[in-house]
Amino acid sequence: MPIIYVLANQKGGVGKTTTAVNLAAYLAQWGQRVLVVDVDPQANATSSLGMDKRSVPLSTYDLLVRETPLADVVRPSGRECLDVAPSSPTLAGATVELINLPQREFRLRQALAGLGEGADRQYDYVLIDTPPSLGILTVNGLTAAIDGVIIPVQCEYLALEGLSQLARTIELVRRALNPALRVRGLVMTMYDSRTTLARQMVEEVHRHFPGRVFNAIIPRSVRLSEAPSFGEPIVSYAPASAGALAYAALAQELLAGDGRRQAATVGV
Repeated sequence: MPIIYVLANQKGGVGKTTTAVNLAAYLAQWGQRVLVVDVDPQANATSSLGMDKRSVPLSTYDLLVRETPLADVVRPSGRECLDVAPSSPTLAGATVELINLPQREFRLRQALAGLGEGADRQYDYVLIDTPPSLGILTVNGLTAAIDGVIIPVQCEYLALEGLSQLARTIELVRRALNPALRVRGLVMTMYDSRTTLARQMVEEVHRHFPGRVFNAIIPRSVRLSEAPSFGEPIVSYAPASAGALAYAALAQELLAGDGRRQAATVGV
């Protein structure tokens, strides 16, 4: 069975999609077979990996609402070991349509259920990118994430305030829908070492979530901001940049914690 993580945070602009895409790219770079499942109607993960969200023949809308088989929705990213279940603007309507469908919180989990049982494509990792909200699409992601949730946290005060609401939602989902759900780790993003606030934020998050914060810290980076406009992850766009090295370190940390093979050096 693949390891399935969801990346979630109801606050926008925290680097959630950036983390999903670049973590997936490094895992794939090192031989892990990775599937990115984009259930955000903005489809930023889809476009960040070089796909036109307006022209994909099938998307996660079809997966969730029409129960189209996952194998029909998945598309190759053009990068070895990395596939995508793309999103599209039509997914915006799924929030309303799913309300009246049976098992609405389990639609994504059911769609991913066959991955370890002779599916056409086998994966080591599935990373689910969710919208910046706590609606039905994010709940589907949390319900499907049998191995945990990765929470990107921007290094600012308001981001810490929002974590308490997210923690309550995770606990509700764990009790009612996914008893195995756990916080795999928090990722500090957009870190500016020049500011006292950023350093204080890292300390505060460690204090509130002891033992659950990744050591790798993602810096504020122009290169990370530019890469999506070229449809590339940072590993190919600017592999020597500070942001690239940080995401490489995060990928290695995740692999080590999961007991998976990791690259010999951060710069690989």
